[in-house]
This record gives sequence, structure tokens and C-alpha cells, in this order.
Amino acid sequence: MTSAPETEPSWGSQYRLVASEKWKAKSAVMGQAVTDALVEYAQPAAAIKVLDLASGTGEPAISLAARVGEHGHVTALDLSAELLEMASGRARARGLKNFATHKGDAHTLPFPDNHFDLATSRFGVMFFRDVVGALRELRRVLRPGARACFAAWGSFEQPYWRSTMGVVHRHAGGPLLPPGGPNPFRFAEPGSLSQVLKAAEFEQVEEQARTVAWTWPGTVEEVWEQAQAVSVPFRPMLKRVPPEMWPKINADVREAVEKYFDGEKIEFGASVVLASGRK
Repeated sequence: MTSAPETEPSWGSQYRLVASEKWKAKSAVMGQAVTDALVEYAQPAAAIKVLDLASGTGEPAISLAARVGEHGHVTALDLSAELLEMASGRARARGLKNFATHKGDAHTLPFPDNHFDLATSRFGVMFFRDVVGALRELRRVLRPGARACFAAWGSFEQPYWRSTMGVVHRHAGGPLLPPGGPNPFRFAEPGSLSQVLKAAEFEQVEEQARTVAWTWPGTVEEVWEQAQAVSVPFRPMLKRVPPEMWPKINADVREAVEKYFDGEKIEFGASVVLASGRK
């Protein structure tokens, strides 16, 4: 098992980028069911223009590019040029020529009005600094009648989080997440994501809870290392754990995660929120 992480909480930290590269294949497998659920929910048509916000290493943008065909186009936008380079590499490996990346901020989109036919974001909307402002900006670049579709985390009280960060929190005490800081569970409360979509003047707003697969194709040690490396919002909690406490935490995480391990893969399952609105 790994010990305490050693970097500052930063979305673009070198440690996170290295971890993203190291675990990109297995992380993609783990997130595939959420990607598939969002793509199916978005119902992309052929030959449309799609914008994927907070795209990171490229999903669901890459899956959408495969769906919209050679006459369609997908733009993946993220704050991290390094993560977008990973996304570009993945798209090239799949032979996708209708895929482009753009480094940018969701709050000030570098696109003209009425430009896209569909927008998506997987696990990104929870971290927008001014979520209503960002959604209004997104609405601006959508064509009339276009749909914006989002996937967000459900409650913290689900297997993946409870058996990793929940174990740390039980030992470390204090706040699980810094007050006012990034919160992956910002829209776990039913109706909360719908509320901000309506505040941003989206229409035909809908929302649903969904449980999908969240499966790590490897060992307990691997998924725990990956969780610590990429779960940026929890890093303040991880950093305040005294060194002497880590052996016990690591042992307890192993015990908690092994309940979902079948000898080859770890089947957590994930509770997510899907929501959408139309311009």
C-alpha cells in the first residue's frame, strides 16, 4: 500500500499528471460505464458539433466523436494542456479526425454564440467556480434547442468513496473537504443540479439518479494509489494525516476494498446524477 501523498492540492499538479498517465488505461475502464451512460443520455446525432467541458483525458469527448461520425465534430475543453495532450493521443490512437482539444475556462468560452448542437460534461460541473455563470456562458454558445447534459457524483456514501476516503476521514477527523473548496458531491442532493440549470435559464430541465458499474481491473493496492493521486479535493485531508497513522489506514482501506474484490477486479458500482436542459 502507498503512504501519504506529498503534493499540494492542484488540479494540474505534476503528481496528478503522472498518476493520470500511469493509470490512464485502468482509469478509463473504471469510468467507461459512466461515460456510456452519459453518451446514451445525451443521444448524439450524426454530423453535429459537440462541446465537452472539463474533458480531462478525453471522455466522453472521444466516445462522442466516434458517435457523431466523420461529418460531425467534437471539441474537448479543459484547463490542463497536459491532460488534453493525453486526450489527443487517445483520439489519434483511435483514428478520430473529427476531434480537437482547446485549453480554456468554462466561465469564458472562446467560441461564438449559437455554435454547438450539444454540450456534455462528465464529473466537471461540480467544480465550476461560478456554476450558474458558467452554465449561462455554455448556453450562449449552444444553438437554439440544443441540449446540455451532465454527469455528477451522487452521495459520498457509496462503496468507492466510503472504502477509500471514508476510511481516511474516520481516522483523521476534521472536515472531509475544505469548507468552500472543490466538492465532488455538490450536486448529490436530488434536484440541486436541476436548480442551477434553471437559474442559468435552461428549459426542459430533467434529472435522474443512476447506479452504474465502477470497476477497477486490478488490485486493491493499485486502486488505492490511484485514488490518492487523482482525488484532488481530498488532498488537504490526506496531508494532515500523521505519518504514524498511515499503516493502520492502509490496512483498513485494504480490508474495506477487498469486500468488492473478486480476485481479478474490484466492482464498486457508482451512484451518479444525470441532468440536462435545453437552450
